Amino acid sequence: MTDYGPDRLTAPLTQGVDHVGLTVRDLNQSVDFFVNCLGWEMIGEKPDYPAVFVSDGHIKITLWQVRDADDCVYFDRRNNIGLHHLALKVDSLATLQRLHERIAGWVGAMIEFSPEPSGGSQKIHMMITEPGGNRIEFVWAPR
Repeated sequence: MTDYGPDRLTAPLTQGVDHVGLTVRDLNQSVDFFVNCLGWEMIGEKPDYPAVFVSDGHIKITLWQVRDADDCVYFDRRNNIGLHHLALKVDSLATLQRLHERIAGWVGAMIEFSPEPSGGSQKIHMMITEPGGNRIEFVWAPR
């Protein structure tokens, strides 16, 4: 790692994530997924934008409707700079398995891989694409 010299800060100037903004192919499908599949709460909206704000009580996500769903460009994680995926924690292996079952039957959602060990760690994770086109990883890490 590069040492940036004597002006380098000794403490971060930021304090974690306030929210994440995701552009989605179909706002209604994405809101339905977050609220009804994942159990999140809709905490606001801006219909003229259009955007909807959702939260699991720990993180807020802004979901924005893409301008033209028929002419949108999907993120290519190997060729684009940007959000590779969003990783969300779950409280237990049972919750991860329950999510897997719910998402497997959810219209518009795709499972990239089912729950499996993450590298050489004790973490278990799975990767999906939500109906709006964003990749989401769900992670359980035993404490």
